[in-house]
Amino acid sequence: MATLILYQFPVSHYCEKVRWALDLKGLAYTQKNLMPGAHIKVVRRWAPRSSVPLLIDGQQAIQGSSAILDYLDQQYPAPSLCPQNQLDQAKAWERRLDQELGGAIRTFVYYHLLDRPDILVPWLAAGQPFYQSWLLRLFFPKVAQMMRDKLGIHAAGAATAQKVIEQLLAEIAPIYQAGDYLAGPAFSRADLTAGALFAPLFMPAAYGLDWGQPELPPTFRHWLKAHQTQLEAVQQMYLLHRQPT
Repeated sequence: MATLILYQFPVSHYCEKVRWALDLKGLAYTQKNLMPGAHIKVVRRWAPRSSVPLLIDGQQAIQGSSAILDYLDQQYPAPSLCPQNQLDQAKAWERRLDQELGGAIRTFVYYHLLDRPDILVPWLAAGQPFYQSWLLRLFFPKVAQMMRDKLGIHAAGAATAQKVIEQLLAEIAPIYQAGDYLAGPAFSRADLTAGALFAPLFMPAAYGLDWGQPELPPTFRHWLKAHQTQLEAVQQMYLLHRQPT
């Protein structure tokens, strides 16, 4: 069997979605940790876009978390990431969460933390040689401004992202509090997606990133406290099903 290689950012919640799927299937894989920006040259050797996650399986290159989950269930079907009778509903939830929640979490978190290189540099440079962390810290003001410009991270965007997160939390948390799942009676790729994308808000150890013990900005900390009960519902589902390698 060909060796699976995952090109990733350790901090990325879309990459966590793929790590979780690989771990659920019990597949051995090698993680290739990349630095944002410097990753483009590496990824473009294999794929038309510069985004991660990127999974290499022999000569196959699969890009994007949902496409990777599809590929894994086709090529490594047992155990399945979704009961067949839940597939349509699960994929509908997955598309919605990928499109709405993924970007909202990224915008919301970075808006609150882009002025905190002490928190972000260790996350962004995870798995890199020490000098990469040093260089990132040195040039972080420029990097932060590039991220603001490229990703549209500003007050209005963060306010919109916060509303999206709160709306989805209000919809999803009661489902998990009732002991149910998003797409039916069993865990599916919809729940995997929800858990992975929400995970940066509760920073679980099984994510595989050393979050440290950051002193979060007051506004971010207060928001997390106000939504603690809802986030704990998602976290409990995550902890129940997420087994690290």
